[in-house]
Amino acid sequence: MATFSFDIVSEYDKAEMNNVFQQVEREMANRYDFKGTPAAIDWLEDKKGLKITGSNEWQIDAVLDIVRKKLASRNVSSKVLDLSKTVNESNMKATKEVPFVEGLDQGKAKAITKLIREKFPKAKPQIQGEAVRVTSASKDELQAVMSAVREADLNFVTSFTNYR
Repeated sequence: MATFSFDIVSEYDKAEMNNVFQQVEREMANRYDFKGTPAAIDWLEDKKGLKITGSNEWQIDAVLDIVRKKLASRNVSSKVLDLSKTVNESNMKATKEVPFVEGLDQGKAKAITKLIREKFPKAKPQIQGEAVRVTSASKDELQAVMSAVREADLNFVTSFTNYR
């Protein structure tokens, strides 16, 4: 009897994030309320996040709102943004670093495996580094696991790879 499997990982599409960045830049250049202000958006090191600059916290929130809208229009979850860092204000400027959330730590992986074990006793989840591998004898069972993980209210983005 054949067994089938797939991996659950927490990663984002770098090309989509690049497209979102370019769209936000374009919209900021065209918006009247950003003209003549220090409002800008830049990459953090190695494109692992965004650095948002504005004249105050309100302007940073406005830029973040544009980022969220562009993410939604490209079907990317805004859970990929780590908004936990505070706004740093100095020299009539405010900056905020917004790194992208990537990778499953042990707590997140355990939450996923617990969810799968409760709902699908025949599917076997196991934590493998920064991924959770789910195996089952039934492809339909794996499809149901995928839907359940998508519908679960997790505070991080999940994607599926390595479907066999």
